[in-house]
Amino acid sequence: MEAVSGSAITLAQVARLAGVSRTTAFRVFSDNPAVSQEARAAVERAAVELGYVPNRAAKSLVAGRSESVGVVIPEPRSGLLLDPLFPRLLRGIGEELSASGLQMVLFAPQSTPDIQRLEQYLAGGHVDAVILLTFHDSDTLSARLQARGIPVIYGGRPPGRSDVSFVDVDNHAGGLSATEHLIAQGRRRIAHIAGPVHSRSASDRAQGFREAMWNSALRSDLVAHGEMDRDSGEVAMSRLLAESHEIDAVFAASDAMAAGAMWAMQVLGRRVPDDVAIIGFDDSPLATATRPPLSSVRQPIEDMGREMTRLVVNMSGARKQEPQHMILGPELQIRQSTLAAAG
Repeated sequence: MEAVSGSAITLAQVARLAGVSRTTAFRVFSDNPAVSQEARAAVERAAVELGYVPNRAAKSLVAGRSESVGVVIPEPRSGLLLDPLFPRLLRGIGEELSASGLQMVLFAPQSTPDIQRLEQYLAGGHVDAVILLTFHDSDTLSARLQARGIPVIYGGRPPGRSDVSFVDVDNHAGGLSATEHLIAQGRRRIAHIAGPVHSRSASDRAQGFREAMWNSALRSDLVAHGEMDRDSGEVAMSRLLAESHEIDAVFAASDAMAAGAMWAMQVLGRRVPDDVAIIGFDDSPLATATRPPLSSVRQPIEDMGREMTRLVVNMSGARKQEPQHMILGPELQIRQSTLAAAG
């Protein structure tokens, strides 16, 4: 074995031991096909003998790839960082990136100047693709990135957009199945605590509620809106019960709002599920922490993270980028909050 000094083994030392030029050795570690099998084998044997570790950053630079994917949260004040589903989503993204040998880089710009600086950074080749987890109708970051040839995929379906790639959960089907479950339990005065009117996912869940009610010829106007949090669920439930004391079931567009609604019912002397059955959406850890445990619509959130990653990584290797759309199916998780028969 060749004697070497110092702690770092260089490419030149590997080339010298292999009996090839430094250029040939460089081509081997940059996956350049213009190297004979004999020379490649010699370089690889020399690298093992010397314990040489290729410079991954240099290899990426030659290949024109950073081997990393940016995950962007353009509105960190929206509460996504506090959402119990967020760690599950990141877990799915991280697992798929790790399986592909890629690195996740998380960005959370908080202002317009932040977004402008981020655009310049991303356009500088520091990531191969971008996953956008939240958005506004007015967002232009994705369009600017795509114009620079950087693949972008959304977590959720942007309102009124079919020209962008996204992975979403079938929120309409979730709202429909949740309401149909309440109807199957014999409930007839069913209210809906909906999310914000500007939210596409909340609107789809509300549409599923209305469709189930219309199909059963039941009243579908007992609706109050909230902000997907516990406090707004409590306020909405109090308002609904003041409007109609006959409410015997509630579909809430999030588990947090359902938990707030359950608290409001307890304060007003309404028992769950004996007087009022309730089902939420998300199947977050909160669903098993309420008393009684909360029925909920489970989002396949880890799968959503994995599928977003697969699609955007594949897009980063394609010359022509066609919009990719994927809708994942939700699943009912039935617990005690909906199981008692109507009185």
